[in-house]
Amino acid sequence: MGYWDVPEGTDCVQRTWIITKSATLLGLVGSTYHMVAFHPNSALEALQRVTNTTVTMATMGAIFGMTTCLSAQARGAPDDPLNYFIGGCASGIFLGARTHNAMTGTTACMGLGTLAYFTKVGKHEGWTISGPPKL
Repeated sequence: MGYWDVPEGTDCVQRTWIITKSATLLGLVGSTYHMVAFHPNSALEALQRVTNTTVTMATMGAIFGMTTCLSAQARGAPDDPLNYFIGGCASGIFLGARTHNAMTGTTACMGLGTLAYFTKVGKHEGWTISGPPKL
């Protein structure tokens, strides 16, 4: 079962688990690319970098999944894209707290919230990134 297969605002644990797994994989891939671009000085430094990035991304995924689902339940509007903005913003705030930088948190809140909002709108309206144009 995929993330979009579970109805909005229901089964928060399953939705959070699915998005956390995806975010963990994204963090692992991103940290691998970072290791190739910026070679670590030791195996310990490499392990610390991979762990730091992967755990941060997994946590952001979990925060996004749970916040989005709980927002949908609390607001009584399961298909509202605002839930996704709230989830993305919460993940961005975590990133700001993680880096101890309010500007990073504010920027990430707005950026991730907007990205999540338009992802939900695009999914709802059937937007595609590639493929033949719909006439």
